[in-house]
Amino acid sequence: MTSSIKRQCGDCTLCCKVMAIEALSKPVNVWCAHCRPGRGWAIYAERPPECESFSCLWLVNDLLDEQWKPSRSKLVLTTSEDGLEVRCDPGFPNAWRKHPYAAEIREWAVAGETNDMTVVVIVGQRMILVTPDREFDLGIVGPDERILRKLDGTKVVGATAAEETDLGRT
Repeated sequence: MTSSIKRQCGDCTLCCKVMAIEALSKPVNVWCAHCRPGRGWAIYAERPPECESFSCLWLVNDLLDEQWKPSRSKLVLTTSEDGLEVRCDPGFPNAWRKHPYAAEIREWAVAGETNDMTVVVIVGQRMILVTPDREFDLGIVGPDERILRKLDGTKVVGATAAEETDLGRT
């Protein structure tokens, strides 16, 4: 995805909190030891490749205006293999439910349903699948688990999480 505007992180460091950083053994929802919240990296020149190559959607998508900047919204938007992930700062667990974010997240769920794409909100360790009609609180979904949706046509009528190794079993 390319952007016609050149955005920079500036004072925003929220990804350094809500994202796991495998190279540094940093779990999700804790500040990276190398981050200076609101100022950037203490080891910027030596940061791991996964950090160097990471860009949240606000940085690269012109359709997301200034209100979506993570330091303002308390939300880091990323893509996944099957849709959109909204990673909520655990210090502001209801940020995604506030205006204007909730309405736009719901609009993305409407578009996603017709295109077989999911919209997942991640709050702390909980995952919530957002659909046009409702939310499915999936609880804690582990790294080896996948979201299974029960469909009626394109409409999601149920959702659970299952171990990836269990998906091939009948």
